[in-house]
Amino acid sequence: MYKVDLNCDMGESFGNYTLGYDEEIMRYISSANIACGFHAGDPATMNKTVKLALEYRVSIGAHPGFPDLQGFGRRNMSISPQETYEIVLYQVGALNAFIKAQGGYLHHVKPHGALYNMAAVNEKLATAIAEAVYHFDPQLLLYGLADSELIKAGQKIGLATANEVFADRTYQPDGILTPRSQLNALIANTDDAISQVVKMVKEQKVTSVAGNDISIKADTICIHGDGANALTFAQKIHEVFANKSIFINSEQIAR
Repeated sequence: MYKVDLNCDMGESFGNYTLGYDEEIMRYISSANIACGFHAGDPATMNKTVKLALEYRVSIGAHPGFPDLQGFGRRNMSISPQETYEIVLYQVGALNAFIKAQGGYLHHVKPHGALYNMAAVNEKLATAIAEAVYHFDPQLLLYGLADSELIKAGQKIGLATANEVFADRTYQPDGILTPRSQLNALIANTDDAISQVVKMVKEQKVTSVAGNDISIKADTICIHGDGANALTFAQKIHEVFANKSIFINSEQIAR
């Protein structure tokens, strides 16, 4: 049997979240990355999403991003390592206040959007994020793009890390995600996305846009909660995993 964490970015206060999709998706995932107010979210939404995660026994992660509501945190910003450290620490602390007030605990931290992608290739930004997480709580897990600078920075400082893969994104030959600005960045077909992620879990390989297979480690899989078919996709991947003996659980990630 294979074991893998299934995570989803949630509490982002946009699109389908107004329709209550958060609660429906909670039924199918094992961990939730909750927006902390900078790229999306607000105190009321954070509080509500934490409550849902606790009700469904879903592991809770902080999802800090750039202070960029208009761009949904997906636009690159010129930011120093010190500023990166401060905005991550600030956001993690904000979400943790709601978790603590409701009797829960923080499980992990996963940067959002452009901050995530920049830290995947920028050692200094990656180190700043890892330091913020470690100084807040060295027992936390750090989620990052598989085999990225962020994963390396977390391991170097002494954090447990989770190599993240994406079901609905394409990969470049070097293992980096295809930028969203390119037409082939997203995998629109549900069956194709699920086939890709099953291959990543069972074979530890992914086929790049160039057609070559590259090695990849899949500790946790991201599905995007703001997608138009997010709920349907979550249901489908849960069904396929059950049929292929892939067990969804966040606690199997080594600390």
